[in-house]
Amino acid sequence: MTGKGSDPDQTSEDSRLVSFEERLDRAEAAEAKRTAGTASPESDANYRLGNRVLAELLGGLIGGALFGWLIDRIAGTSPWGLLGMLFMGIVVAFRNIIRIASGPRK
Repeated sequence: MTGKGSDPDQTSEDSRLVSFEERLDRAEAAEAKRTAGTASPESDANYRLGNRVLAELLGGLIGGALFGWLIDRIAGTSPWGLLGMLFMGIVVAFRNIIRIASGPRK
């Protein structure tokens, strides 16, 4: 304001800001180049396949245990309904996982 202060002129950019923007642009370009090769559709497909296998395993175990518990509550056959249906849930889960693993490859 008086010409003696350290206030930079409002119309000119600070050299540190320009340097920062250049470094930021270089870093963004390097990051884009680094991540371009790792985000392949194949890795996404493998991630989905792993989630599907996990869902089959958990679904078989939890579903079998739940149905067995319900059978025990209704029929009063504790713990045989739970154990039998839990075993059946495990068998079904592993059968589905083997089916997924032996499926045709792309």
